Amino acid sequence: MSEKTPAKSSKTQKAYARAGVDIDLADSIKGGLKTTLTRASRPEVLGKAGGFAGLFDLSKSKYREPVLVSSVDGVGTKLKLAFSSGRHEGVGRDIVNHCVNDIAVLGAEPLFFLDYIGMGKLEPSVFQGVLGGMGKACREAGCALIGGETAQMPGFYRPGEYDLVGSVVGIVEKKKILTGKPIRPGDKLVGLASSGLHTNGYSLATRIFLTKLRFRMDDRLPGSRRTVVSALLEPHVNYAGLFHRLLEKYNSGTRADTRKDNGIFAAAHITGGGFSGNIPRVLPDNCDVDIDTQSWPKEALFEILATQGGVAFEELYEVFNMGIGMVLIVSSDAAGDVVRSCRRAGRRAWVIGEVTSGKGAVNLR
Repeated sequence: MSEKTPAKSSKTQKAYARAGVDIDLADSIKGGLKTTLTRASRPEVLGKAGGFAGLFDLSKSKYREPVLVSSVDGVGTKLKLAFSSGRHEGVGRDIVNHCVNDIAVLGAEPLFFLDYIGMGKLEPSVFQGVLGGMGKACREAGCALIGGETAQMPGFYRPGEYDLVGSVVGIVEKKKILTGKPIRPGDKLVGLASSGLHTNGYSLATRIFLTKLRFRMDDRLPGSRRTVVSALLEPHVNYAGLFHRLLEKYNSGTRADTRKDNGIFAAAHITGGGFSGNIPRVLPDNCDVDIDTQSWPKEALFEILATQGGVAFEELYEVFNMGIGMVLIVSSDAAGDVVRSCRRAGRRAWVIGEVTSGKGAVNLR
């Protein structure tokens, strides 16, 4: 007489929940994702929410020689501020906008985004806040939030903490990839204003503001109308839409790797590594850039870091974006018009430097 396999019961599920993984709660929360995913979608998305993988019909694209462009990143220690303040939507926007900007500098249009959230205990309000922020950022970027993974790992994370990672896939016409190849001495650097620290430098910035200077989270930031926590948690700017409009206006050439009929030759997203770590990534080997650090106004956050943080001048521009979230390298003839176009679109911009002969260095003055 064979032994019968015990039927699955609510006791099995409750035992797993007691161990820290609540499958019923996860299914209930994920069931509400359909609206978020539907709002942050594109016509190329196939299938329905909740499948094992996302489907995207690339045959519908308008590109003749399509090249897929991908990037993956995290939010880093900015998450600590989200934990302590209970504000989670902003970091959801951060992870999308950071990734989208990383592919935009190559001229790529974002197609779809995937996320990973790992936490010890699934907290519905936290999950919904993060996903709501991601959905909003994807809609603004014209990017589909196609799926992701939520992992409950009790004992792995501290109570109230989680990790957040995102990945974006975009597309660009092969001949339109921005390589930086046409850059030459005399070209100008146009800096686009950041909204704050974005997603980098938080280990140092929070130590300065909260430990060295002893600010409390709800203190008013000197020289600003915002509180310390609001200034530090301000979401990362999405530059992609503006940048693509600039490319349409100033780059009418058939290829992006020549100067003919083009005014924008490269762009650098100022993230981890600051100016010195990111601008050289798009420079030809025979070019340097000189940056006038007095050519744009610094918001209170950066003024405090510079004057009270105890950080050397060069390191400020290696760790922080210092108020510039993206740098465009453009022809000297187009520089003024590009700045005006940015300002008309509501994004502050300035000519902040020039390309010179050299070996790929960033010179600050």
